[in-house]
Amino acid sequence: MHSDVWKNTLVFLDGATGTVLQQRGLPPGGQPELLNLTRPDLIRSVHADYVAAGSQIIYANTFGANRHKLAASGHSVAEVVSAGVRIAKEAAGPAVRVALDIGPLGELLEPMGSLSFEDAYDLFREVAEAGAAAGADLAVIETMTDLYETKAALLAVKENTSLPVFVTMSFEENGRTFTGCTVASMARTLEGLGADAIGLNCSLGPDLLLPLFRELCASTTLPVIAKPNAGLPDPVDGHYHMDPETFAAAMRPCLDAGVTLFGGCCGTTPDYIRAVRAALDGLKPVQRPYHPVAFVCTPVQPCAIDGVRVIGERINPTGKKRFQQALLEQDLDYIAQVGLAQVDAGADILDVNVGFPGVDEVEMLPKVVKKLQSVLSVPLQLDSSNPDALAAGLRVFNGKAAVNSVNGDPQVLSRILPVVKRYGAAVVGLTLDEEGIPQTAEARVTIARRILDAARSYGVPKEDVWIDCLTLTVSAQQEQAVETLRAVRAVREELGLQTVLGVSNISFGLPNRALVTHTFLVQAMTAGLTLPILNPNQREMMDAVAAFRVLTGEDQGAGRYVARFAQQDSPSLPTSAPQKLTLEEAICRGLGAEAAALAKAALETESELSLVEGHLIPALDQVGEGYEAGRVFLPQLLSAAQAAQAVFEVVKESISRTGGAPVKKGALAVATVRGDIHDIGKNIVKTVLENYGYDVLDLGRDVKPEVILEAVKDRDLHLVGLSALMTTTLPAMEETIALLHTLPRPPVIFVGGAVVTPEYARTMGADFYAKDARQSVDIARKVLG
Repeated sequence: MHSDVWKNTLVFLDGATGTVLQQRGLPPGGQPELLNLTRPDLIRSVHADYVAAGSQIIYANTFGANRHKLAASGHSVAEVVSAGVRIAKEAAGPAVRVALDIGPLGELLEPMGSLSFEDAYDLFREVAEAGAAAGADLAVIETMTDLYETKAALLAVKENTSLPVFVTMSFEENGRTFTGCTVASMARTLEGLGADAIGLNCSLGPDLLLPLFRELCASTTLPVIAKPNAGLPDPVDGHYHMDPETFAAAMRPCLDAGVTLFGGCCGTTPDYIRAVRAALDGLKPVQRPYHPVAFVCTPVQPCAIDGVRVIGERINPTGKKRFQQALLEQDLDYIAQVGLAQVDAGADILDVNVGFPGVDEVEMLPKVVKKLQSVLSVPLQLDSSNPDALAAGLRVFNGKAAVNSVNGDPQVLSRILPVVKRYGAAVVGLTLDEEGIPQTAEARVTIARRILDAARSYGVPKEDVWIDCLTLTVSAQQEQAVETLRAVRAVREELGLQTVLGVSNISFGLPNRALVTHTFLVQAMTAGLTLPILNPNQREMMDAVAAFRVLTGEDQGAGRYVARFAQQDSPSLPTSAPQKLTLEEAICRGLGAEAAALAKAALETESELSLVEGHLIPALDQVGEGYEAGRVFLPQLLSAAQAAQAVFEVVKESISRTGGAPVKKGALAVATVRGDIHDIGKNIVKTVLENYGYDVLDLGRDVKPEVILEAVKDRDLHLVGLSALMTTTLPAMEETIALLHTLPRPPVIFVGGAVVTPEYARTMGADFYAKDARQSVDIARKVLG
C-alpha cells in the first residue's frame, strides 16, 4: 500500500501489549513472546480486544523475538515469530492488517557497544524474513533510541522482504533520544532510506510529545505515527496518570499537528483505543505545509543548508604524503585527527576521499567512515567515483550523507544515482560530461539541468541535488573565473539548487595563493555559493565565511562572529597535519590508539598513579561535565570511556612489569533487578565506572535479591548499584534494598533507571539516586574515594 493512503486518511493502531499482559498475569521479567507458544489463547484475546475497540492495524506479539533475546528459551526466531503472526491474523479477520513488530535488540551498537552494524542487520533480517513468510501485512520497527540500530533494522526489512515499513523512535522531553538523536535527523534519514511512515512511540504522553510531533510533521513528507504512553507512570503502583478520555483529548492536537496514524504504548489498553477512535473518527487529516531544504546530518547534529556551510577538504590523499602513509598503514587514528582538526576550525561537513594506489576503496571507505563517526559528530561527504565503495561507505554511515560526485555523463549517472537513492544521500553534480568541461556558464547550467532531471528520474528529490560549477585555475584559464561565477549565480537563481566549489583550485601556480583564494571565495559566496570546499585550518578563509554570515543576516546579532574573534590569539591556524594532542585531548576525543601511545610516553617520566589522577580522571571529568550540560552525547561519552580503557590497560601493564600496587579505588556491584531484562543503562554505568578505576562486579540482569546479597557478603562490598526500567520491577528493587539492609553493615545503595525518581529512591530506602553514569561516578567517589 502506498504511503499516501496513510497520509490522506486517519488510521487507528492498537495499544500496549506488554502492560496489558502483565495486567492479565504475565510475571515481571517474563518474555511475552514465548506466550505465543504457551498461551496462544491469551495473546489472541488481547488482539481481539483491540480489534473490537477499533484498531485497524494490530501489532503481532513479536517485539523481542530476535535471536539474542530468545537464546536461552530453546525456541527459534521462526518458531516464535510465525506463531505470533498467525495468532494475530486469527484475531484480525479480513478487515484488519497485522504488523510484524520489531523492537530493539537490547545491545549497544558500535561505537558505543560491541555489536557491529552488520551483525545487527543479520539479527533483524532473520526476524523480517520469518514475519514475511508467516504472512504479516507490514512491518513496524518501534521503540528505537539509536538511529544506527534503526537503520540496520530498516535496511534488513526492505532488502529481504516486500513489506511496507513503519518506524517509530522514542524521544525524551528535551527533543532527543537516549543516544542524542534529534527529530530532524531521524526524519530525514529514515525518509531517505525508504520508510513508509515514521513517528514517535513510548517514553511520554501525547501532551509532552506534542511539540516533537509538530517538529516531525514539518520535517518529513511521510505519514506520521503517534503511539505515546498513557502519560507518566507512578513509580509506586505503576499506574499511568492519563485515563482513556484524557489520553484521547490529548491526541486531538496531534491530529492538528499533522499526525494521521494513532495508537498507544505503555499503559494503554483497548479502552484507550476505543476512546481515541471515538474522539477522532470522522475527522480529516490536516494539510501539512512542507518546505524542502537541503539537509545532511548525523544523529546528534542536523545540518540544514540554509546558509553557507563549509565542507572540509583535508581528508584526501592528493599531495599529502603523511595521509597517503596513513591510508596504506590503515592508521585510522591519524585520519580521525585530520577530521577533528577541521571540525575544531569550523567545518560543517567533511569530504572523505580514500582513493590512492594500493588502497582498496571498497574495504577502506567504510572503515574510515566508522572511525570518523566514532569521534566526531559532523556529517560526511563521501568522495569517490567507485559505486561499490560509495555503497559500502553509505551503508555504515549513521545519518544522511552526501556523495561527491556525479557529472553529466549518462553512464556515470546510471552507476551512481541508484546508490544515492538507495541510501537517501544528497549528491554533488559536476557540470562536465563525456565531452569535458564547457567553456561557458550557459553550457554548464545546461548540464546542471540534465543532472537534476536524471536525479529526479531515480527518485532523488531536488533539494538533495547540489551542483559544482567547477573552479578552474586562473593562472591557466583566466577568463574561466568569471564563467564559474556566472554559472553559480544561474544555478542558484534559475534552478534553485545548492552550489559547491573547490575554492582553492583557483590559485594554483600563483604567488600569495591565499589572497587569490580568499578574494575568489568572497566573490563566489556573493554569487550564490553555499557549500565551499576548502581548508578550514586556513583562518583567513573561515574569517571570510564568518563575515559573510553576518552581512547576509545568517549570524543574527553577529554573535558567532564576535565569539570567533574573541577567541583568536594567533594570526593563522595550521594548514597541514593536525597538531600533537595531549593525553587528555586524546581521551576526550575517543582516540584509543593515540591515547595509549601518549600514556606509554608519559609513564617514562611519571608514575602510574600520577597518570591516572593527573590525566585520565580529569579527562573523563571534562567529558562528563559536557554530558551533564548537554554539549556531549552518549556516543562521545562512551567513546571517551573506551579511550580511557586503552590508557588503563597501559597502566596495568606497567604496574605488572614493575611490581607496583594496582590502581584501584574500590569495588562495587551493579545489577538489573529481578524481573527486568533491560541492562543497557547498567552496562553504561559499569563501563564509565571501570574507566575511573573502580572494580565493578557486574551481576547481570534479572538478578534475584538473594544473589545480590550473597555477592555483597562474599566480596565485602560497600557500594551497590541497582537498575530498573519497568515500573513492574520496582517492587523487586525495593525488596533487594530491604534484604541488603538486614546485613550487620549494609552497603551504600544507589538506584537508577527510566522509571526511578529521586523521591521514590528515598521511599525505597536507597542512599542515592543516580540519573546517569556521570552521577554514578560522583556517588562512587563519595563512598569509595
